[in-house]
Amino acid sequence: MALDLRTVLESVLSMSLSTVQGSGGSIIVFDTNGEPVDSAIIHKGQVIDGTTDRLRETLEDGLAGWVVQNREAALVNDTSQDDRWINRVYPDGEIAGPKSSVSAPLLVRDRLVGVMTLSNPEPNYFTKEHLDLVRSIADQAAIAVQNARLYEASLQRAGVMEALANSAASINAALELGEVLDRILEQTSKALEADAASLALVNPATGELEFKAAIGIEGDKIVGQSLKMGQGVAGWVAQEGIGVIVPEARQDPRFYNKFDENTGYVTKAIAAAPIRAEGAVIGVLEALNPESPFTDNDLLVLDGIGNLAGSAIEHARLFNELQSAHKRYRELFEDNVDPIFVSNLEGQILETNRQAALLTEFPKEDLLEMNVHHFHQVDWNVVGNNFKKLTDGKTLSYESQLHPKEGDKFFVEVYVRKVIIEGEGRLQWIFRDITELKELDKLREDLVSMIYHDLRSPLANVISGLDLIKSMAVDDPSISSVVDIAMRSTERVQRLASSLLDTTRLEAGQRISSMQPASLKDLVRDAVDAVLPAIEAGNLSLEIDLPKSAPDVMVDADLIKRVLINLLENAIKFTATGSAISLGASKKKEWMEVWVEDEGRGIQPDVKDHIFEKFISAPTTPGRTQGLGLGLAFCKLAVEDHGGKIWVESEKSKGAKFIFTIPIAE
Repeated sequence: MALDLRTVLESVLSMSLSTVQGSGGSIIVFDTNGEPVDSAIIHKGQVIDGTTDRLRETLEDGLAGWVVQNREAALVNDTSQDDRWINRVYPDGEIAGPKSSVSAPLLVRDRLVGVMTLSNPEPNYFTKEHLDLVRSIADQAAIAVQNARLYEASLQRAGVMEALANSAASINAALELGEVLDRILEQTSKALEADAASLALVNPATGELEFKAAIGIEGDKIVGQSLKMGQGVAGWVAQEGIGVIVPEARQDPRFYNKFDENTGYVTKAIAAAPIRAEGAVIGVLEALNPESPFTDNDLLVLDGIGNLAGSAIEHARLFNELQSAHKRYRELFEDNVDPIFVSNLEGQILETNRQAALLTEFPKEDLLEMNVHHFHQVDWNVVGNNFKKLTDGKTLSYESQLHPKEGDKFFVEVYVRKVIIEGEGRLQWIFRDITELKELDKLREDLVSMIYHDLRSPLANVISGLDLIKSMAVDDPSISSVVDIAMRSTERVQRLASSLLDTTRLEAGQRISSMQPASLKDLVRDAVDAVLPAIEAGNLSLEIDLPKSAPDVMVDADLIKRVLINLLENAIKFTATGSAISLGASKKKEWMEVWVEDEGRGIQPDVKDHIFEKFISAPTTPGRTQGLGLGLAFCKLAVEDHGGKIWVESEKSKGAKFIFTIPIAE
């Protein structure tokens, strides 16, 4: 009545020994291929565990092996006189002596399911009647063993079905591709009790297997790696389209050890199965290093998960494509306040939104038959020939004029970037009307020009008057000191007015520099003289580091002197009392690299990116005058007008170092 195989074996053996008065015995069970799969040994009433491997020798050279080979029962009167008997040492140390033994095959319809051997410590104890009795018991035991094996097989099949059902429920619960892959590997590792698992998919472009996910090993070193078809166990499975179990990986010629070398992981056993979708192999699923050896049932489970995985991966891909399409339309159309166009790489408009139609005054159906070049001029200097500068998702911008269907053209700022839509390269365009900004810029430029021209004449009169007063008060030091202060302030106002005008002209692309060879030492001396009173008032020290034989530079002396003054004044504003400022220069090929460095609080990262823009000013050191944010903008434009460049190096609380380059005079 028992269905558990272990219970059946021990019960049959125990009752058989009791019936024939035996002292010990064994029973071995075979699978359909004739391999031993389970066994039991009883010695002096004690069941001995872990006996299957021990009994293999008996099957090869012992009495049981003879019975299996000849499929007939055998009676041995004295084991010491029979070559088929193998003497053993039992766990308690007892050495077996001569005995009598009887052995019979377990047959069901001529199919061998096992063999049973019984023994008695007395030689010549068993007789022909005992042999007949054991044959009869073996016939009945064979049926019980067969039933238990069938029951065990049904449980295994039920286990396979349960594992597949659980895997299906888990895998199909996800739609995002990354989560689907993770769940496939989790279920694989769990169902096969494997130490690690990996999943590779066929790359349609290269035809190679590319690993997309891995668990239990260093996944970041596995993911992205590729195998050629036929390379490694996974490549062989993908090529042949069948699953395989490799119990000793390193002894298999198909094993590819590069991954173990890269990760330090030691692969011992592998189970691999193809992943199929619509009848084609799209990838391979691998499980590595199980807690117990892989079985045929494990391969059956892995094959089933592979089939589930194929469907789930295809569904996830379709879902991701659908989500991408929905996202693209949500971003492009009615929810966006900007006019947006999507074109191919030649500029032919493929999609657009309502705001684009409103801006251009063209109906949407007309826009879809047009090219973006039809209503505005692309700035090829910004985007590069054939849009070569649009790389890595970078967005570039430029100003242009838009020609609407009706009315006058107007200024727009254009933002363009390259995007991938459904695997194809596309261009996304955003147009913004900046007519009002342009008008404000013109108003500001007119205001700057007015300030400059209206200030220049009065300032000249003030300076002339101060010169006259100073000449009349030569003998009065107090008056001369006051006049000097007034003259320095007036000169500063002059520099500010000049910077306003020069910045406007430089922004408009005008060349205002008149370059002549000039002494860098003289420029530095003049700039230092202009700011020396402010340095002394702030109790600051100034360190000057110039080469002993500094070459002349090819510059507009007035512009570069003002650049130096602006940078020095900027350093003074941000340097605490008692600190130091340094000014230096060094030769860099055909350029002189000049720097001004302070020991202030440094520049915040959010300000650093915009420090050279007009009207951007960082908080100064307490007690210092806050600037207008014009000086650094002028410095950048003036240096670039000389073909040089300017930049800043700064860390928080570690000061700032402004560096610029100017050409050396030939």
